[in-house]
Amino acid sequence: MKINPYLNFNGNCGEAFQFYAKVLGGKDLRVMTFADAPPDMPVPPEVKNQVMHARFSVGSDAIMGSDSPGDRYNKPQGYAVSVHTDTPEDAERIFASLSEGGTVGMAIAETFFAKRWGMTTDRFGTHWMVICEKSM
Repeated sequence: MKINPYLNFNGNCGEAFQFYAKVLGGKDLRVMTFADAPPDMPVPPEVKNQVMHARFSVGSDAIMGSDSPGDRYNKPQGYAVSVHTDTPEDAERIFASLSEGGTVGMAIAETFFAKRWGMTTDRFGTHWMVICEKSM
């Protein structure tokens, strides 16, 4: 069994996934727009360039997402995507990139449980926690 995050956006999923794949070292980025739908699937003109489904892999994990139709989009709340790194330097680099243009909830720093840990909401509205754990 696998559990992977599926993120919803309000028209900027393609831009967000390009950015996330770059920051996280994602592989095999795939983006399908509503314009790519089969001809027998009616697509309103105002959403044809929005993302129907996007995904990329990081190691054995995947992050997926799409643009929600305007009346179905809900601002993200009550969750965070957690990124675990092997080194404090990677944690700091990823946190800095995700924080650019966003809002830092807790600056990345050493804690009693982690070499580095921080929380941020990126410029696309996605909540992130970045951690480099201490050995237990």
